[in-house]
Amino acid sequence: MKQLQIALISANNFQNPYPVYPLGISYLSSYLLQYLPEVDVLTFDFNMGSYDDYAQFLDSHDFVLIGLSLRNFDDINRYTENHFIPHYKRIMETTRSHASKTPVVIGGSGFSVFPQLLVDELQPDYGIHGEGEESLRQLAEAVINGNSPTNIEGLLYKNDKGSFIQNRRTHYINKPQLHVCKDWVQYYWKTSGMMNVQTKRGCPYHCIFCSYPLIDGQRVRTLDASMVVQNIEEMYREYGINYLFFTDSVFNIHKEYNEELSKLLIEAKMPVKWGAYFSPSNLTLEELKLYQEAGLTHVEFGTDALTDQQLANYQKQFHYNDIKRISSYCSDLSIFYAHFLILGGYGETEQSLNEAFSHSKELGLTIYFPYIGMRIYPNTRLSEIALEEGLIQSPSDLINPVYYVSKDIDATTIPERARKTGQRWVFPDDKHSPLMNKLRQRGVKGPLWEYYRYA
Repeated sequence: MKQLQIALISANNFQNPYPVYPLGISYLSSYLLQYLPEVDVLTFDFNMGSYDDYAQFLDSHDFVLIGLSLRNFDDINRYTENHFIPHYKRIMETTRSHASKTPVVIGGSGFSVFPQLLVDELQPDYGIHGEGEESLRQLAEAVINGNSPTNIEGLLYKNDKGSFIQNRRTHYINKPQLHVCKDWVQYYWKTSGMMNVQTKRGCPYHCIFCSYPLIDGQRVRTLDASMVVQNIEEMYREYGINYLFFTDSVFNIHKEYNEELSKLLIEAKMPVKWGAYFSPSNLTLEELKLYQEAGLTHVEFGTDALTDQQLANYQKQFHYNDIKRISSYCSDLSIFYAHFLILGGYGETEQSLNEAFSHSKELGLTIYFPYIGMRIYPNTRLSEIALEEGLIQSPSDLINPVYYVSKDIDATTIPERARKTGQRWVFPDDKHSPLMNKLRQRGVKGPLWEYYRYA
C-alpha cells in the first residue's frame, strides 16, 4: 500500500538581518509524525529553494494535503515596506498549477494576524488560526477519511455561500514534541548562528499595537519544561547547537516555570547559551542570576518607550524606573542587553522625544533598535484609534502596510537626534550585514548585535 504524504511548506524567504529557522514547521511535523505515524510528512523551505524547485517538489509526489506556513506579512519597516503578499500569491499559483487536486491549508503567525484578509487574497481550501498542531492533525484525518472538518477549532473553511467561516479556539496543547530537520539545521546554524525553541505560548499583556495576542492568544501556556530541555539536549548532542533563542513573546511571564526550566538546564550541564525577549518588569536580580547560571547571555527588552508618558500611551505595564533598574542589573551581571523602541508612535510629542533621548544616556552600555512609527494591525487598540482618526477607513486597508506616526513630531529629525546622544542606535535601514557576514564566517554564533555597541 502506498504511504500517504503531507507537505508542509515554509513560505518565508526574508533574510534580513539573517534567515530564521522555521520552528513552526518543525513543531507541526513532529506532532503529525507522533500522532499520524502512517503519514509521511515532507517539507520545503523557500529560504533554501526557488519556485522552480518547489514546482519540481510538487511534481515528484502525490500529496493528500499541503500546508503553507506564512511567518511574516511584511518587514514592518516603513522605509522599505517590503510586502510579501505577491510572493505568497505566486506560491499559491504554483501549488494550484502542480497539485490542482490537493487541498491547501494556510496558517502560521503571519496568517493568524490577518486570517480573513489572507484567505480572501489567497483562496486556500482551509486556514488555521493560531496554534496549529492539533487542528492540522484533525484536518489531515478528515481529509484522508473523507469526513467533514467544519467542527475543528481554529479552522477557517468555506460555507455554502463561498464565504470563509472562522471557528473559535478554546483548547490548547502543552507538550509538543520538537525534532528538527537535519538539512535545515545545518543551513540555519551556519547562516544565522542560532536555533529557536519555545517555552511558552500566549501573551497576557494589552499593548495597543501588538499582534502577539492575535497569534497565540492571551492565555499563557507553558510547554513541558523537561521536554524543552530534552529538545535542547537532542540539538546539542546530534548537531552541536550551543546557542538558542527562546521565541516566547515575553520570556519572564511565569516565574515558577522559568525557575523549573533554569534548574533543569543547570542539571543538564550542557555548554549551551541562550537569549530571549524580556519585559523590563516582573524581573528581579536573583532571577537574572539564576537565568545566567542556566546559560542566559543576551536579553532583548521589548521596552518600546523610555518615558512614562509613552509607556502609558502604549499601555505598557512598567515605568521608566523599571527600565533603568533592570538595565543596571544586566550591566552588573555582564549580560548583553538591548532595548527595542518605538519612536514617534501614538501620543508622542517633541517633549517626550527629548526626554527619551535624555534617558537613553542613563541605561549603560546597551544598544537601541528603534522603529519610527507603529505598524497598525487589525483587532488592536491602535487599529481602533486609526479608524477614529480617519487614518484608515476599514480594517481591510491594513493588508497593505499602514503606519501610525504622531502628527506632533517631525519624524525626519529622529535618526540625527538619536545619534547626537552618543549612544549606539541601529535603525531598520542601517547597513550592517557586512559585519554580521564577517563574524559568521569566523564561526561566531549568537545574535551578534552586542558587537554593534562598538561599531
